[in-house]
Amino acid sequence: MQLVENLEYNTERSHLIIPEYGRHFQKMVDYAVSIEDPVERNKIAQAIISVMGNLQPHLRDVPDFQHKLWDQLFIMSDFKLDVDSPFPITSKEILRQRPEPLEYPQNFPKYRFYGNNIKRMVDVAVEWEKGDKRSGLEYAIANHMKKCYLNWNKDVVDDKTIFKHLYELSDGQIDLASEEVSLTDSGQFLKNRVAKTPRSNNSGKKNQRNNNRGKKRY
Repeated sequence: MQLVENLEYNTERSHLIIPEYGRHFQKMVDYAVSIEDPVERNKIAQAIISVMGNLQPHLRDVPDFQHKLWDQLFIMSDFKLDVDSPFPITSKEILRQRPEPLEYPQNFPKYRFYGNNIKRMVDVAVEWEKGDKRSGLEYAIANHMKKCYLNWNKDVVDDKTIFKHLYELSDGQIDLASEEVSLTDSGQFLKNRVAKTPRSNNSGKKNQRNNNRGKKRY
């Protein structure tokens, strides 16, 4: 039995800075760093960039992608590679900087089941001049509010409740209760909701069982 000696385990190998490129790429970069001749070193760096671009040929000629490849080359060399880059070299300090925290919108609507889009639509409606166009938008908003209410609360809602909520969301600028407007009936919204619910194909399974009754089993 032949003994296998000097096995090289990943835990004993050097750390891969960008694992996606694999160890052979890392070895090529390390070799480029070790070259003393600047002309030869630049030549090897260009060859490495070319091979890196071949991994994604549809992007290798895009300027932004080329810049990204050069940045990755310097990152894999731990910024020890001294070559002429066609792009500004990003410093290690800039890469280590933590990004600024994102400012998430903080919305705390009173009636969350309507969603933020309803509040945006209401804000747009109150900016319009009063007329048929604004009245149509107000009616459409109220109808959509009723649909949202039925989806998240219960099966029946009075139009006066929707008008009250719309009055509050618009800071008193939309008052459909005083105009004697009637919204779409709740039953119509519920009917559409039931129609969209997928039905189980129990009849098909029953027919299949009946067809299999007379068959012999071996």
